[in-house]
Amino acid sequence: MMGNSSPLAERMRPSRLEDLVGQSHLVGKNGIIRKAIETGNVPSMILWGPPGVGKTTIANIIANEVKRPFHILSAVSAGVKDVREIIEKAKYTNRAILFIDEIHRFNKSQQDALLGAVEKGTITLIGATTENPSFEVNSALLSRCQVYVLKGLTEDELIELAEHAIQKDDELKNRAIVIKERQALINISGGDARKLLNLIDLIAEATAGAVVITDELVMNVAQKHIAIYDKSGEQHYDIISAFIKSIRGSDPNAAVYYLARMVEGGEDVKFIARRMVILASEDIGNANPTALVMATSAFQAVNVIGYPEARIILSQCATYLASSPKSNASYMAIENALKAVNDLGDLPVPLSVRNSPTKLMKDLGYGKNYQYAHNFENNFVNMEFLPEQLQGSKFYDPCNNPRENELRNYLKNLWKEKYGY
Repeated sequence: MMGNSSPLAERMRPSRLEDLVGQSHLVGKNGIIRKAIETGNVPSMILWGPPGVGKTTIANIIANEVKRPFHILSAVSAGVKDVREIIEKAKYTNRAILFIDEIHRFNKSQQDALLGAVEKGTITLIGATTENPSFEVNSALLSRCQVYVLKGLTEDELIELAEHAIQKDDELKNRAIVIKERQALINISGGDARKLLNLIDLIAEATAGAVVITDELVMNVAQKHIAIYDKSGEQHYDIISAFIKSIRGSDPNAAVYYLARMVEGGEDVKFIARRMVILASEDIGNANPTALVMATSAFQAVNVIGYPEARIILSQCATYLASSPKSNASYMAIENALKAVNDLGDLPVPLSVRNSPTKLMKDLGYGKNYQYAHNFENNFVNMEFLPEQLQGSKFYDPCNNPRENELRNYLKNLWKEKYGY
């Protein structure tokens, strides 16, 4: 066994920006958080990103670099009383930093308790969340914070972290550890540095003498120690992933099983329902437009009902979505269009479809030759709507299912061969 009881991820947590791996868009040479630290003008902020990408580490580094009092609360266990006690202490210190992990778990009254102190500058709030803050942080508090999005670590960044730990950690550096194969490490960690480092720790503990890390060794150790991931809360993300993939894979039995795992574990009903709303559009879309209606209704219903009855609503929605035809055409359409925007920039909108509220705009040709579709047979007129460089580009390609085949035939009848339907 290792002599140090602290997990490897904690032992290797950096205290300086120079030692942080990843998030270069925020903490790199021209990163906004780096500039804030260098000027000492650190705003209240929400750090939004997946687990194990450096949210807590960045908060610690900020406090260390600007040398301010640092307080930590976990939204899982803290209440309004804890928040108010820290705010009271902060009145007598130099702009203390309050870090709240999983701030999305704070209810409205708990978040409201922060408002005045953040607004007056009594504290600088750093909240960490894996959930979209637009949904989980109330608008008043959100408006007083900058939101910074953290990204999952790349394969190269993960291996850089692993190699650094193997070479520098006091417990590992004399173990002659070699990474021969990396894919299993990458796959299991899923961009999560904490999961990666703790997995390496487990491998070192489970292996005597020199350690050659292979994919087979990683899988064997990970499967034997799955309970350790449960205790740290990381399997939360594995279960929701399995739930979504089961629905996407049209398996209502697996879907309702993983739903039961989440219900039994007390998972937030809104978290589950919101994932199904996203899936209804991303993975079903126009193959069955009612899926989005069902998921949205379920989201609204569980907000009103709550546990234990909400489990029935979630089950109805999950089994319906899993049993529905699937299509990712809408998802791919917006991804294709976004790629065109990023590749080609802001192309000029054709004059015929520009807004023309003023005489000057009309004189410049805005709206000229626009043809109102409802004035034509079948409410359709064959005219150009896309910018010139994109004319004929097909972003939406209906999938092969009964509903979208109808859409494809309809579009083909309208546009003939223009878009290749």
